[in-house]
Amino acid sequence: MNVTATGILAQSLEIALALAAAPLLLGWVDQWRARLQNRSAPPLTQPYRVLRKLFHKESVVADSASALFRLTPYVMFGCMTLACAIVPTISTDLPLATAADAIALVGLFALARTFIALAAMDIGTAFGTMGARREMLIGFLAEPALLMALFSTSLITHSTSLANMVDTLSHRATVLEPSLAFAGVAFTIVSLAENARVPVDNPATHLELTMIHEALVLEYSGRHLAMMEWAASLKLFAYSCIGLAMFFPWGIAEVDSPLAMLFAVPALVFKLAIGGVLLALIETASAKMRIFRVPEFLATAFLLAVIGLLVHQLLEA
Repeated sequence: MNVTATGILAQSLEIALALAAAPLLLGWVDQWRARLQNRSAPPLTQPYRVLRKLFHKESVVADSASALFRLTPYVMFGCMTLACAIVPTISTDLPLATAADAIALVGLFALARTFIALAAMDIGTAFGTMGARREMLIGFLAEPALLMALFSTSLITHSTSLANMVDTLSHRATVLEPSLAFAGVAFTIVSLAENARVPVDNPATHLELTMIHEALVLEYSGRHLAMMEWAASLKLFAYSCIGLAMFFPWGIAEVDSPLAMLFAVPALVFKLAIGGVLLALIETASAKMRIFRVPEFLATAFLLAVIGLLVHQLLEA
């Protein structure tokens, strides 16, 4: 792997941008969601204020908590930061992008899910165990659909590397391909489920019988809760950037054009802003479904992704 100074700079900028912009993206979505529901919108910087307040609070840990419970927030934060570093956002000249492909990226999400589920069951509370079981159910159904959606794009680009996907798709003619359309719908469904958004979960509620993500972090407080919430915003940022790399790769700088990174940042901000508004619109127009309907919802995503693979083999190959 040839690591250049430009690649190190691009990698550092991507990590810094993800850490700084992930809470801002969450605040943007919450603000538009409130506007569409005719409610008073919170400040755009509200997630930063929440993180600052939590970092200044004391962390209260149960006596029965093991080292795994204390370690999980840092593992979650590290996994989501690494995921954001792998996905090309402003440049494809990334040392970590060539070290891990899309399959490894899905494995990274699975590792984080395993840790948070084990930590939720570590205390032994009923809500934590319930949330862990629901989280593993969603992951069991969402990961195959995510892989199939990624494979639909990899068949076109003949590579599972996200950097190669961006390089190939950005130079293709702007034509609506049916396989990418099916994969895009499937990826959107998986993104909603994986990030605990409506209609799978409601991040704004703490109703015990319906919550999934909140049940997992119910026993955390202080800096541990801040790390978990920051990791959740990084996960939303990572999934948003994966969708942009797969379906809207235009504007991302290439390996041989370091000056293009100056224009890649505003292009990324513009695309994320539009994506945040669309996410808020989807959540406003949808109602939270029962937990027993979630398998059907994710099975639909898997079916659409498989149809995308078949359409590519039959019509586009």
